[in-house]
Amino acid sequence: MSFRSIILDRKGFEVKFGYGMRSRSQSHSDVIAQDSLVVLDGLKQSCWANMPPELLRDVLMRIEASENTWPSRKHVVACAGVCRSWRDIMKEIVKSPQVSSMLTFPISLKQPGPRDSLLQCYIRRNRASTDDDKFLLAARKFRRATHTDYIISLNNGDVSRGSSTYIGKLRSNFLGTKFTVYDARPPICGAKVTKSRSTRLVSLKQVSPRVPAGNYPIAHISYDLNVLGSRGPRIMQCVMDAIPASAVEPGGVAPTQTQFLHSRIDTSPSIPFFRSKSTRMENLQSVPLTCQNEGTLVLRNKSPRWHEQLQCWCLNFNGRVTVASVKNFQLVASPKNGVSEQAQENVILQFGKVGKDVFTMDYQYPISAFEAFAICLSSFDTKIACE
Repeated sequence: MSFRSIILDRKGFEVKFGYGMRSRSQSHSDVIAQDSLVVLDGLKQSCWANMPPELLRDVLMRIEASENTWPSRKHVVACAGVCRSWRDIMKEIVKSPQVSSMLTFPISLKQPGPRDSLLQCYIRRNRASTDDDKFLLAARKFRRATHTDYIISLNNGDVSRGSSTYIGKLRSNFLGTKFTVYDARPPICGAKVTKSRSTRLVSLKQVSPRVPAGNYPIAHISYDLNVLGSRGPRIMQCVMDAIPASAVEPGGVAPTQTQFLHSRIDTSPSIPFFRSKSTRMENLQSVPLTCQNEGTLVLRNKSPRWHEQLQCWCLNFNGRVTVASVKNFQLVASPKNGVSEQAQENVILQFGKVGKDVFTMDYQYPISAFEAFAICLSSFDTKIACE
């Protein structure tokens, strides 16, 4: 089975995805589709739009079906940038990661992963990336006097809040024991937002204009005091504000964003096929409202067992982790908010070390690649009170 990869930087963080650690020699294209084939303005119709609709759909369906790996899949993205009619058809043909287990458009990074399998990625922590795998996200660490920020972007060459490809951030407290994941866009599905001096309650009908971009909390991560210090496993918990606890049950539904909503990224010429004349209300109404009035999903780390022969704490990563590290973890659903025992056994996110600066990150429904990456970033931060 093919898998994707993610890359991490000591000074900042970079996310890439490819199809297997063994295929690094393959060439890659940027997820934002900065390919020479996408130079046409996606909002303008051209002679390509005059093709018979039946013929056009058949051709695009054949292209999408025949290209299931990168870098060849970049042509699927390129087709979506030709003109409006091509874009509309491609948006219908290309399935979300939940169904296809593939990350195609940038919006795929905000959509939940596959239901029945882990979408396999990796993170590389370095100052300069030289890999040929598929790039996904980048993050950079900024130390402040009282906290630390990790800015997350779609562009590894411009990781800043002022970038048009900025999609969110992770903020830690001074001790590195509590983290908040912020989305650059308003939360969907009427999710409740934690009140603070800089945020307000965001409702389905209206988003407060006083909330600046990037200040929409969607998850909270906490690390508890470890009495064994660095010799023992960490104890962590993640509260996913925008995901209902029922999403981990059979038939459960998590909110799925269909496009970037009214943000600076919509003005980026490298992804013209994400623009839309739809109003924010129409975009929100296209998302199932199942998370309203329900308990939120809480994730906890799976407890490891002590291996007498190896003299270390162990978890079964099914061969995806090869180096012992206090950073390694597996997250499962907490029994809070009525989650069944069967759902609690299903690993939703696992993260582990495989080299000096290489880590695997595998995730599945109901969290997205963006949420999974932000949670993994919290593992890298120094935890003064825990170690």
